[in-house]
Amino acid sequence: MTRSTTPSRPAGPAPRRGRPRDAARDRALLDATLAVLAESGYGGLTTAAVAARAGVSTATLYRRWSSKEDLVIAAAALYGEASYEPPGTGTLAGDLRVVLRDKAAAMTGEPGRVIRALIGEAAHNTALAEALVTAFLRPLYGRVAEVVRQAVDRGEIPPLDDVELVGEVVAGPVMTHFLLTPQLPEDVDEATARRIADRLLPFALRAAGGTVGAQES
Repeated sequence: MTRSTTPSRPAGPAPRRGRPRDAARDRALLDATLAVLAESGYGGLTTAAVAARAGVSTATLYRRWSSKEDLVIAAAALYGEASYEPPGTGTLAGDLRVVLRDKAAAMTGEPGRVIRALIGEAAHNTALAEALVTAFLRPLYGRVAEVVRQAVDRGEIPPLDDVELVGEVVAGPVMTHFLLTPQLPEDVDEATARRIADRLLPFALRAAGGTVGAQES
């Protein structure tokens, strides 16, 4: 007896059903997440509070993110997408001061509040910790590395063995200062940027395999 067979369906992605996701609604939910997070901290954040602030149902939220953790990680990633204009002071010390000053200024606002809200949870949540590094630290390391490469290109300093290390050495104190200082004087941004750039830059360059000459006063 001949057994009938049904032709197999070709492999490939399953067809999408329903309406495409609304990017504006996604952004509204992520903005609402950051707002609630800054106000209530990670422990006080609920998906119901986020959905209410964004003006949608919790069902709409859960169709996009399956958990509170996934939602917070996606919201933190927004900071990694911010546009950036490289400084052009003409000197490595000057460029570095601008980068650090801009980061310091940002840390006195919502980004600083968000990091403080997440830092305790990130200590025992690997996925959240990685999201914070990606959103807040790696962009800063990259900006420092960029101004260092520009200094090498114009002959201000010799080539370095490890350009990325400069960012880690110089940027770490900025983040530590603003995470541990609860209240900041209005002029601390420029003062802190200048102090870190002038004192740590020579050490950072030596650690990365190079040297630095005279800096602007």
